Amino acid sequence: MAMALDLARLSLRLSNPNPRVGCVLMDASGAVIGEGHTQQAGGPHAEVMALRDAQARGNPTRGATAFVTLEPCSHHGRTPPCCDALIAAQIGKVVVAATDPNPLVAGKGLQRLRAAGIGVEILPEDAAEALASRELNIGFFSRMTRGQPWVRMKMASSLDGTTALENGVSQWITGEAARADGHAWRARACAVLTGVGTVLEDDPMLDVRLVETTRQPHLVVVDSHLKTPPTAQLFETPGNGLPRQVWIYHASEDSTAMAALKARGATLIAMPGANGKVDLPSMLLDLGRREVNELHLEAGSKLNGSFLREGLVDEVLLYLAPCLLGAGARVADFGPLQQLSQGIRLEIADTRNTGEDLRILARVQKLPKAT
Repeated sequence: MAMALDLARLSLRLSNPNPRVGCVLMDASGAVIGEGHTQQAGGPHAEVMALRDAQARGNPTRGATAFVTLEPCSHHGRTPPCCDALIAAQIGKVVVAATDPNPLVAGKGLQRLRAAGIGVEILPEDAAEALASRELNIGFFSRMTRGQPWVRMKMASSLDGTTALENGVSQWITGEAARADGHAWRARACAVLTGVGTVLEDDPMLDVRLVETTRQPHLVVVDSHLKTPPTAQLFETPGNGLPRQVWIYHASEDSTAMAALKARGATLIAMPGANGKVDLPSMLLDLGRREVNELHLEAGSKLNGSFLREGLVDEVLLYLAPCLLGAGARVADFGPLQQLSQGIRLEIADTRNTGEDLRILARVQKLPKAT
């Protein structure tokens, strides 16, 4: 299963919106006879890739054991059911790290395997491999169980929390290694989200350039009053042969602006909320319907603050540069709070050095509201 997980990680920047899955086939002697991982959406899943690999090696699969990091699918989606392929290959046993949270599967794949006389073993939920499989697919599990993506807020600042000087200068606070690492997190996301303020101030491309990837994440812009310029660089990024969508969520109508943005290929989505702003919770549900698993948030302090204030952030990815910059823009603008207990509590999941900078990955603690 550890080998299967390593294979699943090869799908990290490849398989969206499908889960990242690996499969290893082992014969009765314990020899590996086939292996594979999930390909691009519409391409073969891990089980089919492993079966093809075994066939290419000339290895029979009858009676073999399949180690799969996620329950084989049982429904016709972009591809036929994987459990049918395992049954046709006369696999003798299937060991699964985690069951599929997709309601179209959710145990049905295991039932079909058992009905065909194939032995099925599911790892305990607290097994290291089971936890690793769910962690690898944290966005997919979020979309299937909550109907919305896993929101990861990326920030970079000095040690005293400054993200830009008062004159607006912000490039570059962190070093090359941290910037490349940030692009790796972009690459694994289904979509990158920013606000129109960032578009107007920085004119970013928000694409993946510093690491290799087979696809570009879709782009989401929160633009309540449709101020995104049709000349913005974000419209210039190719999708590496795959369609890169630009979704602009707005709260007011402007026929001239709408026509200009549509002419650039943008999809405009009206999502009005209170005070003339975009309804962010509704936007996340809509992104879930658009098959966004992981949403990578790179925005300014105001939009960051809005996401935090509304309890919409699941995880914080923070790069700290070893410098002090004093007055300037902050990582997030919310509050002021009256009590320390009102602060947003985080649980540190990982800390490591990225070049000269420190990277902190922290999960937002979802505390029950007081009654």
